[in-house]
Amino acid sequence: MARLFTVVLLLGLLLAVASCSRDSREAQLKDYLLRLSRPLELQLPEFEKTTSAAPPRAASLLVELETGSLDGLDFLRLRGCALQTTIAKRNSSLGRVAPPSQRLLLELAFLRETPACIEKLSREEQHELAQLLLENYELKKTQLPQLIFNATLASPEFRDFWRSTEPLEHYPESTSSVPVAALENIAADAGRWLSGDYRAQEERFESALFQISQGDGGELLRALEQQGRYLLEADRITESRRSSGGLCGQGLEPKAAPIVRNVVTKYFAGGIQHWSAQLNTRYHALLPPIQTLEQLTLGVHPESYAAWVEQRDRALAEHLSAPLNHVRAMQGLLGSCYSEFAPA
Repeated sequence: MARLFTVVLLLGLLLAVASCSRDSREAQLKDYLLRLSRPLELQLPEFEKTTSAAPPRAASLLVELETGSLDGLDFLRLRGCALQTTIAKRNSSLGRVAPPSQRLLLELAFLRETPACIEKLSREEQHELAQLLLENYELKKTQLPQLIFNATLASPEFRDFWRSTEPLEHYPESTSSVPVAALENIAADAGRWLSGDYRAQEERFESALFQISQGDGGELLRALEQQGRYLLEADRITESRRSSGGLCGQGLEPKAAPIVRNVVTKYFAGGIQHWSAQLNTRYHALLPPIQTLEQLTLGVHPESYAAWVEQRDRALAEHLSAPLNHVRAMQGLLGSCYSEFAPA
């Protein structure tokens, strides 16, 4: 019985440690908020946790595409063209149900190979078939932004990128450059494709999508939201003191002033602000290639995706500004007592 009790106790301790570990960032923010409220003799209000909304489901984002007139084309009529193999793949049973990433790669192959085939058919005076290919070539060029959107921003891999599944204890120190490089590669490829350079490496593209699915967009959103929420609460609990003239003025320094100054210097500037700087750096690594891709496909976004992007960017701007806003709030509170801490 004693041994069983020991085992149960150890398991309980391990679970407690794991829980503390998972919540260590939030615990740091809570501790700062509590230490700040005590010398000000202010009651900490209850506030509800909020979470960043996930993007719409991938399946709901797919943009419908006009099929064109190649579905019934007998690929044998393209004998002698490299395009023959691509058309055969497109019209096969597997090609018709290919996922958006494979569909994009097939259409890029079509765009690469069609001009040479049109030229060959024209020399052979197969003008009707050449015209059919030309019409479909022009159609696929206009559909390229939709094809890219479906294969990237609307994909399950990008939705997984925005999901938050990992604890924030070591975030973002534990992140890598792999998803950043993958995002940059896909954004660069999309820019090339839309400029008329249709070269593509299938394995590289699919690998980049997988690496993006393992990325930390969701953790970034959650960490910034968590930081912003607590710092905004810290600003709110000091509002009454700031509005009445702050702590210091006319050469006077009340008893609470050095305590508050020490709390801000030690726990905010000496701890939270360092995390803020890391989050800011990670934001500027992850978001630019995503925003580039969104700009390249801007005209084809479904309303649900556009609404989510607007909500996401508004929340990010608010949370990213929270540390600087808090510095200004503390400057206003401490007045002439202010010193030693500055924006990240």
